[in-house]
Amino acid sequence: MGTTWRLVVVDPPEDIRETVQAVLTRMIAEFSHWDQGSRIGRFNRGMLGHWHPLSPEAVRVLDAAFEVHAASDGAFDPAAGVLADLWGFGPTGPRDDLPGAYAIGEARAMSGTRHLEFDRSSRRVRRREAVQIDLSGIAKGYAVDAVAERLVSLGIEDFLIEIGGELRGEGIKPDGQPWWVELEAVPRTTLAPLRVALHGLSVATSGDYRRFFERGGRRYAHSIDPRTGWPIANQVVSVSVLHREAMFADAWATALTVLGPAGMGLAEQLGLAAHMVTREEETVTERISSALRAMLG
Repeated sequence: MGTTWRLVVVDPPEDIRETVQAVLTRMIAEFSHWDQGSRIGRFNRGMLGHWHPLSPEAVRVLDAAFEVHAASDGAFDPAAGVLADLWGFGPTGPRDDLPGAYAIGEARAMSGTRHLEFDRSSRRVRRREAVQIDLSGIAKGYAVDAVAERLVSLGIEDFLIEIGGELRGEGIKPDGQPWWVELEAVPRTTLAPLRVALHGLSVATSGDYRRFFERGGRRYAHSIDPRTGWPIANQVVSVSVLHREAMFADAWATALTVLGPAGMGLAEQLGLAAHMVTREEETVTERISSALRAMLG
């Protein structure tokens, strides 16, 4: 996944590291669009119109991705891999110039869930156009869930798992306290950090400071609006979402980042615990949804 993982666990068994690594190896083999040999990699190179069988885990992740896609009016799109590649954020690697309007239009035409036929009941999927599935906005969160669920199945009840900044806490610490974590600090701001208790909860953060490139004095963030085909330019610096499942926290952090400040209205409607930081010139604004405010007491 191009990142690191960390587990803090009470009374761990000796083989805990191997247990976690086995789950993550399975996640990469299933969902990595960077690995041509993964299930997703093979699907993206497969024949158009050909049905591909899905594992129960893939059905679960795609189901969640389609759900967030519909609820966000397309701001989150699991089938926008062609656009990510075009802007240099995909497996093809970075580019030296900016794509032209025609290339962006073509990439948009080859992106979107409308090109996918997802048969949940039969656990299979096929594509009608040369669309590329890209689950980077949800798969890391699901990997957190998969590790957590594996540990719970082994009778391990008290732990904090973190993969690339996405976290999930279960049970309590030895001192009886929940797993307290600070939301990822936003660079170049003086905002006071928010501490949240992860007791059966997950948190994911999306930020424009993580991956980007600059051309002509402008920053192009890796968060691409699949509805326009362009990297976002909506003043959003960071979005964090708390949810029971890390995959939903991950997907919604991505979707709200793309939606921008207006996305906080949707977060209110859906009862999402969300934190958004925006910057316009030198003015930094912090927005906290009602659900998160209630958690903070």
